[in-house]
Amino acid sequence: MSQKEGLRANSFQFTLEGEPFRILGGSIHYFRVPRAYWEDRLLKMRACGVNTLTTYVPWNLHEPERGVFNFQDQLDLKAYISLAAELGLWVILRPGPYICAEWDLGGLPSWLLRDKNMKLRTTYPGFTEAVNSFFDKLIPIIKPLQFEEGGPIIAVQVENEYGSYAKDEQYMPFIKEALLSRGTNELLLTSDNREGLKCGGVDGVLKTVNLQRLAYGTIQYLAYMQPQKPLLVMEYWSGWFDVWSESHHVFPAEDMLAVVSQILEAGVSINLYMFHGGTSFGFMNGAVANLGTYKPQVSSYDYDAPLSEAGDYTTKYQLLRNLFSQFHSEKLPEVPSLQARRVYEPVIIQQHLSLWESLQFTEKPLKSEEPVNMENLPVNSNNGQSYGYTLYETTISSGGLLNSRNNVKDRALVFVDRHFVGVLDNKSVEFALPDGKGERTLSLFVENCGRVNYGKALDDQRKGLVGDIILNHVPLKDFTIYCLDMKPNFLKRLSAASQWNSVPQKPSFPGFFQGMLYVDGHPRDTFIRLPGWSKGVVFINGQNLGRHWSIGPQKTLYLPGPWLKSGNNQIIVFEEQKADDKLVFVENPDHGKTIDVYKYPFCVLL
Repeated sequence: MSQKEGLRANSFQFTLEGEPFRILGGSIHYFRVPRAYWEDRLLKMRACGVNTLTTYVPWNLHEPERGVFNFQDQLDLKAYISLAAELGLWVILRPGPYICAEWDLGGLPSWLLRDKNMKLRTTYPGFTEAVNSFFDKLIPIIKPLQFEEGGPIIAVQVENEYGSYAKDEQYMPFIKEALLSRGTNELLLTSDNREGLKCGGVDGVLKTVNLQRLAYGTIQYLAYMQPQKPLLVMEYWSGWFDVWSESHHVFPAEDMLAVVSQILEAGVSINLYMFHGGTSFGFMNGAVANLGTYKPQVSSYDYDAPLSEAGDYTTKYQLLRNLFSQFHSEKLPEVPSLQARRVYEPVIIQQHLSLWESLQFTEKPLKSEEPVNMENLPVNSNNGQSYGYTLYETTISSGGLLNSRNNVKDRALVFVDRHFVGVLDNKSVEFALPDGKGERTLSLFVENCGRVNYGKALDDQRKGLVGDIILNHVPLKDFTIYCLDMKPNFLKRLSAASQWNSVPQKPSFPGFFQGMLYVDGHPRDTFIRLPGWSKGVVFINGQNLGRHWSIGPQKTLYLPGPWLKSGNNQIIVFEEQKADDKLVFVENPDHGKTIDVYKYPFCVLL
């Protein structure tokens, strides 16, 4: 028997298995959804009338240290794609190596930046060698999942939005060949916004476009560039992402439906980015550097998508289901029931451990005459530090003007003899240190708030102290540097420590605050709210839920039920500056005050 054809783009419309095919796609990232909920989210996608799942592959999670790969558990890409197939979904895979995705460094591993000459997303040998090594591991995993081998993958994207970067005309041909030479045989795509279409393509690869509004004749422009080819909006932005200190972005459901309807009426295929956003758990959020201003993104990736951060149906979902049902000859599957939620009793904070007391549980500190950026620290098997905080300590013998020369990336709490004296960040680069007698210890506790994930600044995303710190016009020297990446092994050592104290009347900051959440019966989803707290990170049973920051917009952290257990659950809050005596739980998220996405200037620039 002759094998049926996979996805083809040989005329005005796609064909699959030789028959006309309309892509009704949706993006859900396996790495942003607890594995226990993969099936729930994909069933809800299927019930909405979506026929194709798209997902990125985050290189930085799959190769956290050079040559050390992880495709297990939460990162079991094979299991995720196989599950999609079982549930009746086709798959478009977007393996990068760069993915953007509002994800730290656009998914590129931070250890690449140990090379001071690194040129990301180019044919610089240090980059191409690392890509080849990753693809040597990745592509054999996905090869058997391709359509031609009986799997659900019908298309593979070549890199991502390269037209917005376009530093090396040999780069896209290199990525295309890296995929083909390892046995990627399905339809290849590129994906760009309107401006990027001019230089983001590669010979023999179908161009697709990313947009939110039907302005500027974008789809017509794609058709003009690629005559007699099917049209696909690869990213139809169903909402938008959020950054700290601004508003939660919403895109009205009726506006979204009007545009999606027009796209489909024109015979164009579509993929909703995002269909379900999920959460950038841990320290994995990205940042924007729009017009030179650095803005880190929040942990929630709700995105105002059709399925909410916790998998709830929204008005957008209901409207899309009605619309997509018109493109199916059979009745859509029943809508799955929602996950139950619980409002647990407040957790009383019972124990405290100061940052200074926790240093004994870190890797051995580095002594260095000059400051060393976190990526170049001799930690994690000499792969450097990727995420979290780094503490730099030195000795001073006077007060005076402390100036960072903008070498703090991204935010430093400053202490003299472990007393807080000020903050250095990209807006505040200097302040006066108080005078004192004799030698004193100056500490700079620096947070990587998230590496930029989009734009021309990718090569400049080293974190920690990236250059000299000046006191009275003289560079400071002789640092002791501690890595506080707060990985699971550190938290285990911390949890087992006998040094925890009852919470004092005036606890030391920064510090770790511990309490127990008792779950009676089957654990359910909930949201944590931290009124009276300032800024930090929340861990539940060793899992990093993400960052909290009182400046908003995000006011709650999503706590998935599968990460809880019946009985006692350990909650540790790392808090930088201000704590309450308890944590509270609420049934629904609070994403903060809202703003229409189209009033946000960065979106218009895209």
